[in-house]
Amino acid sequence: MSTILRILMLGDLVGKTGRDMFARHIPALRADYSLDAVIVNGENCADGKGITPHIVKFLQDRGVDIITSGNHIYDKKEILPYLDEHDTVLRPANYPDACPGKGMTFFTCKGFQVAVMNFMGRLYMPSHPNCPFLKALELVEKAQKITPIMLVDFHAETTAEKIALATLLDGKVTAVVGTHTHVQTADAQILPKGTAYISDLGMSGSLNSMIGAKKEQIIHRFLTQMPVRHEVATDAPYVLSGVVISIDAFSGKALSIETVYVVDSETL
Repeated sequence: MSTILRILMLGDLVGKTGRDMFARHIPALRADYSLDAVIVNGENCADGKGITPHIVKFLQDRGVDIITSGNHIYDKKEILPYLDEHDTVLRPANYPDACPGKGMTFFTCKGFQVAVMNFMGRLYMPSHPNCPFLKALELVEKAQKITPIMLVDFHAETTAEKIALATLLDGKVTAVVGTHTHVQTADAQILPKGTAYISDLGMSGSLNSMIGAKKEQIIHRFLTQMPVRHEVATDAPYVLSGVVISIDAFSGKALSIETVYVVDSETL
């Protein structure tokens, strides 16, 4: 008799807007999808850039199991000691080993060990980490000794790089999901060898914004090329998006991947 795990993976939560949207809807999502675990990308949780221990507790109090990240993981300096003391918040695994934090962790879901890995792309990204492809192969080999259930958050700019990593890992991991671009893509699928995939989960934040930020500032930058401060948009309506992955717990194979896209017009 098989055991099925249903795990929700959500895209970048943007500022207080994204956090509040998550808090409002996670109880209903748990019930509607019979969720067993929740993983969110939290690198934009604090004023649009970074995350703090206080915000980590806010998310964990609402049942988040693991928080992934990306290029903004170190923007709030108070998170640095937390990363070394806990393994529930990940930084990209292909950052140098000397960097605070870990890029892979494990948690227990219905009695089964689940590995979560976090990598960052190199194409058009503001920093240039080590090769995500080689690091992914290294960590998958380590995780295979513990569990067949492996979930990958690939924080990258281009669909080509995301699809390339997913193709490399197809049949080796349970799922590869993309984050960073904040717009949910329409390519959720099970790849030929059984790995669930989507190029980008999307975000939680203000829908009519510039990927969670106020539009006017970003437009000004495009028109003038002058630097501007990105401020989190707060206007309704709001969006929350990601995927629910159903997993055969014994084989680690993805059985299905369902997109989640919630729009809410009520002011937070």
